[in-house]
Amino acid sequence: VSEGDREDIDVAVEAAREAFDRGPWPRMAATERAKIMVKWAELIEENIDEAAALDTMDAGKLYYFNKFAEIPSATNALRYYAGAADKIHGKVLKMNGDFHAYTLMEPIGVVGHIIPWNAPSFAFFMKVSPSLAAGCTMVLKPAEQTPLSALFYAHLAKLAGIPDGVLNVVPGFGPTAGAAISSHMDIDAVSFTGSIEVGREVMQSAARSNLKPVSLELGGKSPLIIFDDADIDKAADLALIGIMSNKGEVCVASSRVYVQEGIYNEFEKKLVEKAKTWVVGDPFHPKSQQGPQADMKQLKKILSYIEHGNREGATLLTGGNRVGNKGYYIQPTIFSNVKEEMVIAQEEIFGPVLALMKFKRMEEAIKSGNNSKYGLAAGIMTKNIDTANTMSRSIRAGVVWINCYFVLGSDVPFGGYKMSGFGKDSGLEALHKYLQTKSVVTPIYNSPWL
Repeated sequence: VSEGDREDIDVAVEAAREAFDRGPWPRMAATERAKIMVKWAELIEENIDEAAALDTMDAGKLYYFNKFAEIPSATNALRYYAGAADKIHGKVLKMNGDFHAYTLMEPIGVVGHIIPWNAPSFAFFMKVSPSLAAGCTMVLKPAEQTPLSALFYAHLAKLAGIPDGVLNVVPGFGPTAGAAISSHMDIDAVSFTGSIEVGREVMQSAARSNLKPVSLELGGKSPLIIFDDADIDKAADLALIGIMSNKGEVCVASSRVYVQEGIYNEFEKKLVEKAKTWVVGDPFHPKSQQGPQADMKQLKKILSYIEHGNREGATLLTGGNRVGNKGYYIQPTIFSNVKEEMVIAQEEIFGPVLALMKFKRMEEAIKSGNNSKYGLAAGIMTKNIDTANTMSRSIRAGVVWINCYFVLGSDVPFGGYKMSGFGKDSGLEALHKYLQTKSVVTPIYNSPWL
């Protein structure tokens, strides 16, 4: 794959600027933009086998998950925002005096998107769909680990009729292409998903350049809190899926599991039993439940965290090693007797490593659940509506799942609290971050009504 650098970003931004300032896309009737977006969704569905295979080869993601879950979610996002494109309205304002005032919702301009490698298709359309519906043009940098599907989607976009210059995909590395986007004087807004460290750099670059607004989603260390009255078997299934799905390379992974002491022992036993039957293998094989980690760097990072857990005194219940010596496969790994201050309880591992802890009272669960610099997501398992209501309002996270996990949708705002970032992907909130409000005021002469 060709490596784009600062000069390539300059060319892409120039094309996007021309398309925004003089091209048809922002000036097109919203219904026409919607038709093109729907056509693009149809083309993706027609070519879903190829798109799914690209993400499997690039990221080690399960082929069947790509085909039947992630990419359908992406096309759903396109259709959702296509439906929203002609529903962007300002307001009529009631002013004091002989004046008429109203607001216009206008596209913010040229947007820079920097997306992660763990969910290449989903992340691509979480960013692109609302900004297209708003009438923006854009430059998108896929992660260097996973550029293939983004390039393929850009090809299909052209076939769907999206005009030249509207969507520009430039593969490259963060310190070159990514930095060029966040610091570019002719990009009007940046949306980034990735690490806290890089998020800080994106903010700094945006501030030092043209003070462009920034939206950040910076990962998580999400708690799953299981109360005594929960269905233990279902809870164990959700806990396992919450951390092992996509080999743990998920920003909302339930990497901290807190279980009330009354069911702790039974829960731990069931969880370990289920983990030992979890199938790690070829991501193209239909029976595989977990493919390889994205690359050697990620493999080594996860193994180093497992070493931390062992060294700090946590009890390794299962896993902890590579699977074989070919490919970047890691066993599903569960630690118990984890203390809050341990590295594996505080830092985002981004791998199939679960930290298991117990609690006595709800107040203790709230304190532990919030004991993190992150605040992206959380799960609550209980049959008590009062417990569910109290917990959902007490945990500081952008998404709280009650008796479920990983349930996302195009109409559900997604984003974090605290150091998990700010700004929402999905929902109408995502559309609004690619719009800006203009107030228009004009005198009224000789009107019988004010």
